Amino acid sequence: AGALWKLSVNDDNEVAIADAGGIGPLVELARSGTSIAKENAAGALGNLACNADNKVALAAAGGIGPLVELARSGTSVAKENAAGALWKLALNADNQVEIAAAGGIGPLVEL
Repeated sequence: AGALWKLSVNDDNEVAIADAGGIGPLVELARSGTSIAKENAAGALGNLACNADNKVALAAAGGIGPLVELARSGTSVAKENAAGALWKLALNADNQVEIAAAGGIGPLVEL
């Protein structure tokens, strides 16, 4: 996940990672990985969420719930990375509704 976080800074790589099926495994790491894996996965998902198609794909892959949970109870780095990812995801109106429904507003306000 750490390597994908670094690679996902590049616009072309954002698309390539998604096209290669990378969003689902990153969501799973954000949900159930080690503390470091969760931090890295949230960072990578945040970078991937810069792309409009990836915003939709990340939500469809169930990524909002794990990011909200990390914003609520992750390490300080995971909270920061998850908040950044949720901010980018919230640029999509449907994702705003899903973030609120997942209980994301409270943890974000508390940060």
